[in-house]
Amino acid sequence: MMATEGGKILYLVYRGLSYGLTPLVYLHLRWRHFRGLEHPIRWRERLGLPSRDRPPGHLLWFHAVSLGEGMAAIPMIKCCIERRPNMNILMTTTTLSAFQVLKDRLPSNVIYQFAPLDIPAAVDAFLEYWRPNAILLMESELWPNLIMHASRNGVALALLNARMSSKSFASWSGPVALPLVSLMLSKFSLISPLSMTQGINLQLLQAPPFIINFSGDLKYVMEEFEMINNDTGDIEDLRALIGNRQVWMAASIHKGEEEVILGAHKCLKERHPDVVTIIVPRHPHHGQEIAHELQKQGIGVSLRSRKETIEKGNSIYVVDTLGELRQLYRLVPIAVVGGSLLPGLAGHNISEAAAAGCVVLTGHHVGHFSHMVHEMQRLNPSSVTQISGEEQLANIIDRLLSDGELLKSHQLAATQAYRALSCGITESVWNMLIFHIFSKDFSSQSNLGSYKLK
Repeated sequence: MMATEGGKILYLVYRGLSYGLTPLVYLHLRWRHFRGLEHPIRWRERLGLPSRDRPPGHLLWFHAVSLGEGMAAIPMIKCCIERRPNMNILMTTTTLSAFQVLKDRLPSNVIYQFAPLDIPAAVDAFLEYWRPNAILLMESELWPNLIMHASRNGVALALLNARMSSKSFASWSGPVALPLVSLMLSKFSLISPLSMTQGINLQLLQAPPFIINFSGDLKYVMEEFEMINNDTGDIEDLRALIGNRQVWMAASIHKGEEEVILGAHKCLKERHPDVVTIIVPRHPHHGQEIAHELQKQGIGVSLRSRKETIEKGNSIYVVDTLGELRQLYRLVPIAVVGGSLLPGLAGHNISEAAAAGCVVLTGHHVGHFSHMVHEMQRLNPSSVTQISGEEQLANIIDRLLSDGELLKSHQLAATQAYRALSCGITESVWNMLIFHIFSKDFSSQSNLGSYKLK
């Protein structure tokens, strides 16, 4: 009881501070808009101002902060549309990069908006307009104003693929913040952690044990997306340009990691003179920086945004575009998944490369993706190989490019591990939603969208 009261007091303090800081938050949003970090027209959605009409009937709101979480939500969105066709679906994300990719990936009948900032005016305006019957938050989106306002008005809450970084866990588990996070977690009807470790951490943060249910990591669930804007032709053209040359790819590279990749590439060129290295930075502008630096050094490089071809003298191809990674994985036999080669990084989704049939290499700094690495390695040690430094990376790729049988065995190991771990996840999550969310909050057809928020 004392913990609950402490959480309520902390929430009132948070709400008061977020209310008082609203003018500064607004100025910060305008500054981001000025710098091109927010949508040029739709940035006001971040203040809870809608750009679409709210259709009548039940409305289910999915929220994901960025691209990876948004992609993980799409299979569940499609499942909901297929099994509850009369239900309206609202999808929100926070980042502009997520919007640029997901707007063309979502089913046409899904309403897509930017998420409101967690300030009282924005959250209140958003919820009062959209009146969701349930909110499905992806991964680690714990926002006090949103959660408390929704709970106060009887809106069902679920946290899917729930996870918390070690840094966030340390912050929330401190004596000051623990009562607040405990209060927030108590408002959920369902929490589905992406691993056993995450489930234990959530219980240590005093989430009620009976709402924690395991289903598997939704990031294992791959969807076949249609290529858009004639990208199919572009990808096939790239395949033709590569031809019979040996090729490998470094994906989702962060700043500083290009030095490891380019060092390995230099070593490989001595052993495989015709090798092609494809570099896909996490952020497109980083790719342009890499290309510019290589050109200054007189090294031949091709940039995808300029539709430059891979000339005979060029062996580095930099992809400075968004939304093509899954298709690019299909072009290469070996993929290094970045965001993992340097301390302080937290890894990226390795299952996309495994699903495409690549040999999967990654660094040791994989953060909350460590469960994915360990699960795949447990099924087959050859499914994921972790590397340290450019020399080890170059040696492993050299062996794979020199031994076709070894290459095929590692590709098969990754694919089989992925298939075993991805089986049945969507169905499991759907069944949990039926039991914990829909059966309680979607049973009355006469009450569709009729509640009033306070």
